Amino acid sequence: MKNQRRNFIKSTAALASLSVLPTSIWALPKNKRLRTAHIGVGGMGAADLNDIASHKSVDVTALCDVDSKALSKASKLHPNAKVYKDYRIMFEELADSIDAVIVSTPDHTHAPASIMAMELNKSVYCQKPLTHHVSEARAMRKLAKERNLITQMGIQVHSFYDYKLATILIQSGIIGKVSRVRAWSPKNWGYDGDKPSGEDNIPANLDWNLWLGTAPERPYKDKIYHPGNWRKIVDYGCGTLGDMGVHIFDTPYNALELDVPLTIKNNCRKPNEFGFPEKNIVTYEFPGTKYTTEKLEWIWQDGSGAPKNHKDLKLPNKDKLPLQGAMFIGEKGRLLLPHFMELPKHIVDGEYVDLDLSEFESSGQITDQPVRDYGGESYLHYHQFVDACLGKDTCTAPFSYSARLTETILLGVIAGRFPGKTLHWDNNLAKFKEEEANQFLDSPYREF
Repeated sequence: MKNQRRNFIKSTAALASLSVLPTSIWALPKNKRLRTAHIGVGGMGAADLNDIASHKSVDVTALCDVDSKALSKASKLHPNAKVYKDYRIMFEELADSIDAVIVSTPDHTHAPASIMAMELNKSVYCQKPLTHHVSEARAMRKLAKERNLITQMGIQVHSFYDYKLATILIQSGIIGKVSRVRAWSPKNWGYDGDKPSGEDNIPANLDWNLWLGTAPERPYKDKIYHPGNWRKIVDYGCGTLGDMGVHIFDTPYNALELDVPLTIKNNCRKPNEFGFPEKNIVTYEFPGTKYTTEKLEWIWQDGSGAPKNHKDLKLPNKDKLPLQGAMFIGEKGRLLLPHFMELPKHIVDGEYVDLDLSEFESSGQITDQPVRDYGGESYLHYHQFVDACLGKDTCTAPFSYSARLTETILLGVIAGRFPGKTLHWDNNLAKFKEEEANQFLDSPYREF
């Protein structure tokens, strides 16, 4: 069994060429119900499990977590599901008994678990950001396409009314061609302190080896990695940009039909090889699309005090900016999209302009209404995935889209290794012009 697990990991790491299987393999489950396996059932994983399981056509078949406390809690809610702490054993034993896999683990485990599931021809719902490395994002996009799999990245607000409305407004030309986007979050998923020294006893409920997975081995330190702070650490998370950036980038990226950027520069502190910078200002340049000027500038700011004052962000009536959000700057005005559960705001010549949605409602482009309760809409993105697996819907954040969005985010994370330096990205070759940056596109997988 150990050799089998190693072969799984080696094949994942090698990103080997994959055969295309007959379309009949993706037929509806015979009983027209979806049997799901959940990898990671604590924290966000518990929320993912709840929303997937709320679909009337779902049977929760397997639960997997390296933390026995989280696993026990989930098992009490779904007593008929088999429980595992190692997803590799789960796949070995239940490959024929599951149809879809939900991956809700720390970022560094997203690709190893997802690719293993996809190699078994399972539909996959994977939390954001899709992967920890650019090479993994490319591999998952390729595999999903070649095997014609149903996939969805966990950016729940992608399916919210406010974000769909902003996309319609931008694509209608309400502010003309867009030349610049500014996006921000004052959250701090960085760590500017010293690398912790020493080690602590591993809690009895945690399998530390399995938690590390393919990441380099290191001593356990209490309250540093599990359960909540791993986003700050280079080996496991993707910082604030990887956490909130994916949500806040999503609508402008989708509305403007962007691809990956041409250049990236991150103004931040020097790398410390352990934690991400606590403050980042990342500037991207994108090739133009039909919704933008010849090129598009994108400026992201995070950390305490973000965003800095700028005329692009000045609001009428001396209003304060939302805590998090994005501003589209176009030829004919601006569109503010708060994050989240607030309607976009149209600004022309320093004044708010009321939104007239009658044209979009009469044409059928807008068919739902705003919901101001997160719980009232949170399930939508999950149910869309389930319905797509059952042949009743189409996913709006499949890996064909979300892998490119994630790649864009990760390029900004890599730029943090070279503060103040402009990196040039070759989309076709999937490499930087600056050779020293290419080492961060991937990392070797530890055998565990």
